[in-house]
Amino acid sequence: MNPAATSPRSAAPDNCVVVLLTFNSAGIIRETATAALRVSPHVYAVDSGSNDGTVQILQELGCTVVQRPFTNYSDQRNWAIAQVQASHEWQLHLDADEVLDDTCVGEIRALLHGAAGHDAYMLRRRDYFMGRMLRFSGVNPWHLRLFRSGAGRCEARLYDQHFILVGAARSSARLRGFMHDKNALSLSDWITRHNRWSDSEAREKSGPQALGDDVLQPRLLGDARERTRFIKQLYYRLPIGLRAIGYFLYRYFLRLGFLDGRPGFYFAFFQALWFRMLVDAKLYEMRMATDDNSTSEVNAPCANTTRQNASS
Repeated sequence: MNPAATSPRSAAPDNCVVVLLTFNSAGIIRETATAALRVSPHVYAVDSGSNDGTVQILQELGCTVVQRPFTNYSDQRNWAIAQVQASHEWQLHLDADEVLDDTCVGEIRALLHGAAGHDAYMLRRRDYFMGRMLRFSGVNPWHLRLFRSGAGRCEARLYDQHFILVGAARSSARLRGFMHDKNALSLSDWITRHNRWSDSEAREKSGPQALGDDVLQPRLLGDARERTRFIKQLYYRLPIGLRAIGYFLYRYFLRLGFLDGRPGFYFAFFQALWFRMLVDAKLYEMRMATDDNSTSEVNAPCANTTRQNASS
C-alpha cells in the first residue's frame, strides 16, 4: 500500500493551501476534499452559492468556506489566489470533481516536505464520462495546478483557461500521478454546461486574439498545453463544419477512443460532432448577424432619401 494513503492528516505539509471552486458539488466533494486534505490541512473552498449540502460537507471536514458569486472561471481563480498567497508558500488549485490519486498525493507531499526544484508543477488529468474513466478519449491531459505563491495566475480568457507562470526565469515540471476529473454531472447537465461554454468559445474566437503575458501562447515546441493551443489554432483555420468532423475522426480513431467502449463513442460524438459543431454554428450565426447589420447600415441612408423624396 502507498504510504501516502495511510498517512494522518496532521502529518500533511503546512506550507501549502488547496483551493477548491465549488457549486452544488455534494455528490463528489467529500472524495475531492478528503484527498486534498492528505496534501495539506488547509483547504480553502470558494463556493458560488451551493444549496445541496456542499458547504456543510466541507465544513464537517474542517475546510474553510467563503461565498463569492461566480462571474467567470478566471476571475474566481485569480480572486482566490490573492486571498491565500500572503499566508502560504504553495498553492494547489482543483475543481470540485478533481480527485488526486495516491501517487499524485505522495509526489506533492514529497515536494512540499523537501526542496522543490521548480516554481510550478503540471498535473495529469484523467477524464471521466457517463461514470466511466476514459483511458484514451480524454482531452487536454496536462494542467499547471501547483505553484509557489506569486508564481502563477489564471489566464484572462472566456473559455479553456489555464494557469500560467508569472515573472521571468520561472520553471515548471510534470508529476507522474493523476488528477481524476470524475465529472459528476448527468448527461443533461453536461450538455447544458457545454452549451454555455460554446457561447464563450464563439465569443472568444470571433474577437481579437489576446497576446502577451496574460494568456498561454500557442507554441509548437512549447509544453503540452502550448502545443495543444498551437494545434487548436490550426484547427480554426480549417473549413467551418468540416473541422468538427475531422476532430471526431481524430479523437475516436487515431486517439483510440473506440477502445473506451460506448462511453468513448458518446464522448467523442458530443465533444466533437456536437460541442465543436455547435461552436462553429454560433460563429456562423455571429458572422451572419454582423453582415446583416453592415448591410442595414449601408442601405439605411438610401431608404431615408427615398422616403424624403416621396413626401416632397
